[in-house]
Amino acid sequence: MASNDLPQPDFSRNMTLIGHSDIGGRGDGLQLMVHRGHAYIAHPWSQGFSIVDVRDARHPRTIDYIKAPANTWNIHLQTHDDLLLVIDALDLFADVESFTDEKAYYTRSAGDTVRAEKRDRAWTAGMTVYDISTPGAPRKIGSLEVEGVGFHRLWYVGGRYAYASALLDGFSDYVFVTIDMADPTRPELVGRWWLPGMNLAGGETPTWEEGRRYALHHAVVHGNTAYACWRDGGLTLLDVKDHAAPKLIKHHNWCPPYGGGTHSALPLPSRDLLVVADEAVADNEEDGRKHTWLFDIRVPENPISISTFPIPGEADYGRKGGHFGPHNLHENRPGSFVSETLIFATWQNAGIRAFDITDPYRPVETGALVPAAPKTMIDRRQGRPQVIQSADVFVDAQGLIYATDYNAGLEIIEYGG
Repeated sequence: MASNDLPQPDFSRNMTLIGHSDIGGRGDGLQLMVHRGHAYIAHPWSQGFSIVDVRDARHPRTIDYIKAPANTWNIHLQTHDDLLLVIDALDLFADVESFTDEKAYYTRSAGDTVRAEKRDRAWTAGMTVYDISTPGAPRKIGSLEVEGVGFHRLWYVGGRYAYASALLDGFSDYVFVTIDMADPTRPELVGRWWLPGMNLAGGETPTWEEGRRYALHHAVVHGNTAYACWRDGGLTLLDVKDHAAPKLIKHHNWCPPYGGGTHSALPLPSRDLLVVADEAVADNEEDGRKHTWLFDIRVPENPISISTFPIPGEADYGRKGGHFGPHNLHENRPGSFVSETLIFATWQNAGIRAFDITDPYRPVETGALVPAAPKTMIDRRQGRPQVIQSADVFVDAQGLIYATDYNAGLEIIEYGG
């Protein structure tokens, strides 16, 4: 797509849109990885994932689409060296009638809802491993199958272990699991950890109030610590030195009084800081104003919130329609852009944002781009407004920003520095 044909952003400051892709007509994107000049993009509605050649960032080229197994979605994935790890799980929005109402997904335990509606297992659950030594041609080499709904999101940056959120039979919702990758053709689930009340098969009963959802979104692991976000269950720091038996360091939850949705954590180890984003999960801020928090974790057993990121304010995003608030953070993966002072984030209907936290007590927004509204709606949920909902963000080693949307395709953005 020529630069003069690019969709005109609704707003930009210190960021410039340089490339765009409709991902081969599958404009729905969730997590993405950019690896060896190729973007691997997970689809929330199109049931599979795509590969886009982005070596010429101004002219991205979709080169393949890998369809998910029947009734299965592949909404999150990870790349490292020659491996691509892709989650497999029941497509909750297609196959679980209750979740066609978006609010139900965020306010009920997913396991309870699936058990009430599903009788026959007809989906793939777990994780598939691909060889991507030829970047544009993933080749399946292994899989890990689990009993239950399946995996949600992964963390893998090489080494022997991967980590995932998994909804296994007997649990109310997604829990933390560790995966032995010693043989990538035969990954093995070796450990698990959950919040008290989630292990229904073990006789536990939920401790949280009705209308809340305690479920692991995912964990980012640095060293022997997993920084895990549990939606309305808040944040845990877990010691994973023994991968078969993770141990709790600290559980901290600020919901209530705040509205929950804790989604993404980013440790900044050399500064003893932790960024934590609470996802906005309801339209028009019906779930309250959501924040991205900055914690001092010099004492891991006592994380202290010292500031919040500024709220985008150049437009009335609270009334724009759709979700307004944080979603994902660029996660400082090895081989990508890594900084402990410059943070990139998606803010849903307020697009993509950059924040300077050189002074952790005074985070400052230093760039923003709000993409144009999608031309075509792929999102199958009821009553979704036709507005941008920037979902995931990845920043490559050269500083180029890649962002997905539930409908509007892939955006490639230059940051002004």
